[in-house]
Amino acid sequence: MLSGIRKYCRLGRVYLHSALQLRISTKITVLYAAILMVVLILSSVVTGLGVYFSFYHQAEVEIEMSMRHMLEDFDSGRMRNPAFWRKSPVMPGVVLRVTDLTGQLIYQNDDHYPSLEEIEANEIGDPPFWANQDMRVSELHNFSIYHAKATLDYQGQIYQLHFFRTITAERNFLATLQNFLFVTTLVGCILALVVGYFVSRRILSPIRDMTNSAREIEVSQLGRRLKVPPAKDELAVLAETFNHMLERLERGFEQQKRFVSDASHELRTPVTVILGYSDLLSRWGREDAKVLDEGIASIRSEAENMQELIEKLLFLARADQKRQVLHRENMDISALLAEVMDKMKLVTKTHSVELLDNEPGMVYGDKVTLRQLFRIFLENSIKYTPQGGHITASCRRRADEALELVFADDGIGIAEENQQKIFERFYRVDTSRTKGTGAGGTGLGLSIARWIAEQHGIDICMESSLGKGTKFILKVPLAGKNEAAREATGA
Repeated sequence: MLSGIRKYCRLGRVYLHSALQLRISTKITVLYAAILMVVLILSSVVTGLGVYFSFYHQAEVEIEMSMRHMLEDFDSGRMRNPAFWRKSPVMPGVVLRVTDLTGQLIYQNDDHYPSLEEIEANEIGDPPFWANQDMRVSELHNFSIYHAKATLDYQGQIYQLHFFRTITAERNFLATLQNFLFVTTLVGCILALVVGYFVSRRILSPIRDMTNSAREIEVSQLGRRLKVPPAKDELAVLAETFNHMLERLERGFEQQKRFVSDASHELRTPVTVILGYSDLLSRWGREDAKVLDEGIASIRSEAENMQELIEKLLFLARADQKRQVLHRENMDISALLAEVMDKMKLVTKTHSVELLDNEPGMVYGDKVTLRQLFRIFLENSIKYTPQGGHITASCRRRADEALELVFADDGIGIAEENQQKIFERFYRVDTSRTKGTGAGGTGLGLSIARWIAEQHGIDICMESSLGKGTKFILKVPLAGKNEAAREATGA
């Protein structure tokens, strides 16, 4: 028995798996037909039961009224008048028979009606639930008889009154109605399958078109877009969402190609220099000390540049993969800013570096990356400020319980059309305007600065104009206000 149950369970899983693999149009058609079938079946059952109940209830009412009239006539004495029996004492359609206790027939109003013995012999032992439990049902040939009886005491003699109501035409009608409902339900289900199939195919036709278009879109064709249906329905929203996703994929793919191209270009230059000096050293470095020193110094310088570039690339790669670990703690940002500015003054001899207002404030963040954030802005100012220029930093408390850090310089400035690009990876301003400043670098610093700022809930604003310098304004939330920023970044 258990093996049989397991077999049926396996078959059920197979059928369920097969059903789940059906096309959506087929699933919709089957579901639509199943719902309609259930509705039709329920309607047919309710209609049939209602008709049956109505016919039986009508017969029951006529029998009860006839019984009540007979008893009232007996109580009033009208039954003793022979004229009372010459006309039918019951309602039309109701047959009356009067017998004594021995079963001998005393009176009947229809001589052609089946005998009492025949009616009782064909009585149904379990009548339908819509029949009155105080009445009986008999089935004879092609008709049914609904009947009841009452006992009457007349002049010391006991008589039994038998009331019959025939359901003949009603029974034929009910049989015809059953067949009609069955055929209607069957035809309705077939029509539901056919119509549901074509309707579902028509409704899902835009989805198939979208699927075919999506299959044709390759990496080299990310510029293609799905056709948005004119109706503003769910399919239009789906197409717009997919097109928006394609736009983001296209931007990301283009950014990735540009990133790889720029990284290759940045690495190609120092590798070429190192190979050139290696070749130079292999030819004349053993004999010429000056060439040897120059080659070693250049190779070391290019290697350091490569190391810096690789470290920044690795930092951004870990950031993109959300693997960059931040060790957050409460700290006084004014002390960290003062530390960074003191070291910057020591290493910078060609520019004036000055710390202005430095109001204290506790923030919650990673000290290492915040220090790196300050250095990026300061080093960027040094690169794009001519020698003798001024670089300042300040920290002030705002009225909205936040700190405002400002890094400013009087360097070459940034054109308005380029201000939104400076945070892109490998972006650098036009080198023709920076030859006199000694500006170099990888173009990754501000990208790293933006990521660090985002992780700490810091807003960055910039004010710059050509020839007048640049000002970076950082809005840093205090430790109490930084809780929302930590939840927003998932830290």
